Amino acid sequence: MILEATDIRKRYGTLEVLKGVSLAVKKGEIVSLVGPSGAGKSTLLHIMGTLDKPDAGKIMIEGKEISMQSEKKLSAFRNKSIGFIFQFHHLLPEFTALENVCIPAFIAGTNKKQATQKATELLDLLKLSHRLNHKPTELSGGEQQRVAVARALMNNPALIMADEPSGNLDTNNARDLHKLFFELRDKLNQTFVIVTHNEELANMADRTVHMKDGMMV
Repeated sequence: MILEATDIRKRYGTLEVLKGVSLAVKKGEIVSLVGPSGAGKSTLLHIMGTLDKPDAGKIMIEGKEISMQSEKKLSAFRNKSIGFIFQFHHLLPEFTALENVCIPAFIAGTNKKQATQKATELLDLLKLSHRLNHKPTELSGGEQQRVAVARALMNNPALIMADEPSGNLDTNNARDLHKLFFELRDKLNQTFVIVTHNEELANMADRTVHMKDGMMV
């Protein structure tokens, strides 16, 4: 298993958001997390992605327990091993598509020539080679989200965590993005855990995990 979350519990004040959730994901698998708002899906995704810490339970990624590492170690691990795609692309407006994609590599200490070459290859793979030097405001919503996908892939992460990745896109762009995830899985053996309200995407996934009231159902 590439990811194992065991008996994850989380509360905010008196609200128990996760009540002992366990999930295991295999390499190259696409798993969707579905359920009503407030079910705990995004909280679980953020904990599995090391953006938040559980109150109890254990997270293993590629056989390493990461739940109790220091913030500095977690930050380096997250940059190298986990790619994130959110509902809003979070691209930096002053940088071009190419520069935005390079950022995770620069944080990891990759030299500029190598980073630029890899980012160019990824943008080409995502059919954006004609958009390398365009800033986010010059790109369509679908193009912006594909740049965000390229950025998530930049450091060859073990896992991609996606939180409502098509929630801000129209139907056609959403469909294109969903197809792209499966192409990336087939070409790169990439693993995805996706929180979504989009039924079409949930049904396409290898496995759909339903959550309600902080538990798997």
